[in-house]
Amino acid sequence: MTAVELEGIWKRFPGVIANAGASLSVRSGTVHAVLGENGAGKTTLMNVLAGVYAADDGTVRLDGVEHQFANPAAAIAAGVGMVYQEFRLIPTFTVAENVALGAAPTIVAKGSIEKQVAELADRFGLATEPGRQIWQLSMGERQRVEILKALWRDANVLILDEPTAVLTPAEAQELGRITKTMSSEGRSIIFISHKLDEVKAFCDEATVLRGGKTVASSLSVTDLDAGRMAELMVGEATAVSQRRVRTTAVGNTALSVENAKVVDVHGRAVVDGVSLTVGAGEIVGIAGVAGNGQRPLADALAGLTALEAGTVTVDGTDLTTSSPRDRNAAGLAYVPEDRLGVGLAPRMDAVENAMMRNYTTLGNGFFIDRNAASNQAESLIERYQIKVGKLDAPLAGLSGGNLQRLLVGRELDGDPKVLIAAQPTRGLDVQGVAAIQKILVEQAAAGVGILLISEDLEELFALSDRLLVMHEGMISNDFDPDTATRQAVGAAMTGA
Repeated sequence: MTAVELEGIWKRFPGVIANAGASLSVRSGTVHAVLGENGAGKTTLMNVLAGVYAADDGTVRLDGVEHQFANPAAAIAAGVGMVYQEFRLIPTFTVAENVALGAAPTIVAKGSIEKQVAELADRFGLATEPGRQIWQLSMGERQRVEILKALWRDANVLILDEPTAVLTPAEAQELGRITKTMSSEGRSIIFISHKLDEVKAFCDEATVLRGGKTVASSLSVTDLDAGRMAELMVGEATAVSQRRVRTTAVGNTALSVENAKVVDVHGRAVVDGVSLTVGAGEIVGIAGVAGNGQRPLADALAGLTALEAGTVTVDGTDLTTSSPRDRNAAGLAYVPEDRLGVGLAPRMDAVENAMMRNYTTLGNGFFIDRNAASNQAESLIERYQIKVGKLDAPLAGLSGGNLQRLLVGRELDGDPKVLIAAQPTRGLDVQGVAAIQKILVEQAAAGVGILLISEDLEELFALSDRLLVMHEGMISNDFDPDTATRQAVGAAMTGA
């Protein structure tokens, strides 16, 4: 029996088509994988099923009954539960309080709720302590609480969005066992993942999305090898031909990273023994599925977080323990992937954002020379063709492309020796992408060493001189973009 049927789902956002007629069919009592590259439309499609988004077109059916969910509460009432990558728990509440919040009588005995939660946890093998507060739990234990929340609301369809991204290998194996237990009771589990070994181990069937469309549906996992699944995710196994034309030879080592290790707040290694070099005038690309250590690596190289071990050298100068300001002064520029959360201050104006790197030089040490700062901002705006209104207006009203040009322009203003560019064209329209890529190419031609971290394989193939793949916090492969195929790189990204 078909538990879930999504047919012809379209979902558009300003400048982006996330789903373009995508479809999905999930049988009752199965674990169904939804696969695809970053940006393939997986999470958006699941958000339509979970009532977070209303589809612009298409049909949603549960057990043959058509639904139009106005909000997540309506989807939950129909038996759909979703566990997100970012857990939605209150740290100071107990496990039982989080599980029952919003789904229990107004007045209820605490001991009674804890007993019921414990019984539910025992039924599905979700080991937990109902009386413990969330902040005391590991990431794996918190995920179990999220699953318990859905089961408490009697979810018959449970969506797990990249559920093993924050888990240890042992916790991931335990989650696989739990999904089998739930499906054996007739529940349908939708498992969004990039990890093909886990798909093979945990799932019964798979659907593959690419570019917002369904390219393969209800495939038997036992009949698929990892290479075939990777090929479906990234496209045909053909070499990419449109390549940047190098105009200068690679110079001396601009950036050297040796055995870099970064740990998260739980002490887990998110970057583990990474070594790489970038020559002057060279673009070295890093490909990888989101969550495999790219962002922690970039932040550590820029000095925003500390290395647990290893060294960082720019143009022969050891910057391992240097502050972000000192690294910038030594010639290291950084374009972070979170342009508004880390790179820019949207409530501040263009002048204030433009001078964030060199404000100490725009005055007498105590006061900023506003005229000098405005002149600097105007110079950046002219050189990088940034469209802004008033210089003293908050940046929040600018388009993504103009925000990115301002961020990139500011970072390049000091003539850096090394540029770390993390997802520099994410979310931009065609013109914005072309503008940023042109800047990167020009900087490489001028001798800047560029470490380009991107989830866009086409961009990496087109711009990179060498292409590295990060998987589970390590550099797993090194490719020549002139001879590599998208299939081979895609397989390496998923660990195949």
